[in-house]
Amino acid sequence: MQKTLIKNATIVNEDEIFVSDLLIEGAIISKIERDIDEPNALIIDAEGLVLMPGAIDDQVHFREPGLTHKGEIYTEAKSAVAGGVTSYKEMPTTVPQAVTIEELEKKYTRAKECSLANYSFFMGGTNSNLEETLKVDYKKVCGLKLFMGSSTGDMLVDNAKTLEGFFEKSNALIATHCEFDPMIKETQARIVEEYGEDIPAYFHPIIRSEEACFKSSSFAVELAKKFNTRLHILHISSAKELGLFTNKIPLKQKRITAEACIHHLWFNEDDYNTKGNFIKWNPSVKSEFDRAQIFEAVLDGRIDVIATDHAPHTIEEKSQSYLKAPSGGPLVQHSILAMIEFYKQNKISLEMIVKKMSHNVADLFKIEKRGYIREGYFADLVLVDLNKANLVTKESLFYKCGWSPFEGYTFKSSISKTFVNGHLVYDNGVFNESQKGERLTFNN
Repeated sequence: MQKTLIKNATIVNEDEIFVSDLLIEGAIISKIERDIDEPNALIIDAEGLVLMPGAIDDQVHFREPGLTHKGEIYTEAKSAVAGGVTSYKEMPTTVPQAVTIEELEKKYTRAKECSLANYSFFMGGTNSNLEETLKVDYKKVCGLKLFMGSSTGDMLVDNAKTLEGFFEKSNALIATHCEFDPMIKETQARIVEEYGEDIPAYFHPIIRSEEACFKSSSFAVELAKKFNTRLHILHISSAKELGLFTNKIPLKQKRITAEACIHHLWFNEDDYNTKGNFIKWNPSVKSEFDRAQIFEAVLDGRIDVIATDHAPHTIEEKSQSYLKAPSGGPLVQHSILAMIEFYKQNKISLEMIVKKMSHNVADLFKIEKRGYIREGYFADLVLVDLNKANLVTKESLFYKCGWSPFEGYTFKSSISKTFVNGHLVYDNGVFNESQKGERLTFNN
């Protein structure tokens, strides 16, 4: 059995920072002590480096099957581990869509062959597949995704009776994309009539407004309360929605939880002037006030986890006119570094970053033995050099789409090493692909 001994690491875990050694035996963390002596182990001197549990990204779009000109499970999972993301949950908006158990399991089969990170895939809900979703084993599947607002891909569930059926009958965690479609379409039609079809990207937060988000997310909360459903609302983008969530009870007792994404914490509407469609996401990046309030909600516990909504499109697709360019962008390679940048600016602690990107995701989804640095847990770990600058260039990216909204930015930290199930998969730019990630399991 392969043994790896990490010496002198500054460990960030469970609201503590301390220097310790850590022994990995096979896939598992076997010992965490100050001075471990293990003569048969591969020794890694981590003095001066921060050791954190690998991030668990609860919302990515890796584009396979059917959209592999944008991304593949292999390329995007490779980008993830380069960014210290050791596990991900991928969405059903592929071609064909993962809205049957058969198509869902095909994605698991493919990931087993090629994913360098651990994986789970959401089952997708539609206006007509409620009975199929009830047959899913949610000990092996992370949850059920409902589009209560249409985005890239046509999976809108807009039948109120059908929605009630999902919320009443499903035993899964329901993760929702919340935007009210009729309001969005009406606003877009009005703006196009007034300004013509060649409108700039800064109209995006006007078209996909806070009102459209709130109308949908408040309805989701209403349904969840009515049926006591386990609801997780993805990518909160407006201050108005924050009143729907509480920090008055511990996460493990919450029935309604929320996620913030890197782009809604980093960008604001002024950035459309320079980045245009390359920061066009659904829901939209909104005002500086919204951005600041979402950040505050991350800190105070109303928002429970941080993810990316990694959703690559080609440069050619994003370079089209605003109305034609698809929404979404690649982020998974720099999510940890972006949050550490906020730490460098004294806006968030390392302990809070770990809580929101690892601990809370594991707790919220009831992931088995991951998300923490604990003896007996899987060794999903990332070593970060807080003092090694990292300039984002096209050449440094592993995404298949070949671009990033962070291009030209120099992060003040770098990912040094990433371990997935005890395997050193990424080491300062070099990958060891001899071992693949594993399917996540859940205590549901």
